[in-house]
Amino acid sequence: MRPPQRTALLSTALFSAPIAGAVLFLSACAAGGPAGSGSTPESPAVQAPTASQPPSSAPASTAPAAAPATFTFPDGRLSFQHPADWRVELFEASASPFVGTASVYDPAGQLRVSVYTGEIADVVASAADRTVLETDPVPGLVGKSVPTPHSSFFVDRSGGAANYRMGLTAGLPVSPDGKVQDGLIMLGERILSADVVLTATPFANDEEAKAWYWGAEGRTLKALLMSFSYR
Repeated sequence: MRPPQRTALLSTALFSAPIAGAVLFLSACAAGGPAGSGSTPESPAVQAPTASQPPSSAPASTAPAAAPATFTFPDGRLSFQHPADWRVELFEASASPFVGTASVYDPAGQLRVSVYTGEIADVVASAADRTVLETDPVPGLVGKSVPTPHSSFFVDRSGGAANYRMGLTAGLPVSPDGKVQDGLIMLGERILSADVVLTATPFANDEEAKAWYWGAEGRTLKALLMSFSYR
């Protein structure tokens, strides 16, 4: 059960690099609510001089890397980072025990990531044929949950349809014996899920999906997922 998303608790600071108009990468690195967050685009590639375009005598200026903003849940234990010009809205369904959803929006007001945490959750089974495109353990969650939570990008195929998914997974998205894994991430008595919000059919094929993932937008979203920590 994931509660609806509305009222807001925001966090501010900076990632850096555009996302289809304003998406940035965390390590290089709001639309309403009490606080917002800002970004600096990556420097353009330096073009080799041509006969009709002599080299400039002055070096191209580079903008300083921007710091990301950190959002921390009310209990002070779970946090993640996001571009400073993005905003986070927190819907708190219960204060004790805490149950809530943090919705992360880009500067255009588009929902990009949904993060749920609490002591209640639905279990969703999957029998799809899964292809893992990329998966990495999240440093700030190592030792906090077994198996180690991963930032994962994969595609589930069922009935001829391809469902591309990106988010945190409980360990590897596919076990070593080839079984699809959809377990919940357990942090003590707390359940955590974090999912990137993609359109129904965002990519024509896996190669297009990989190109997006390694582009500015995909790298920014991966950086957000990789920044989760729990103490």
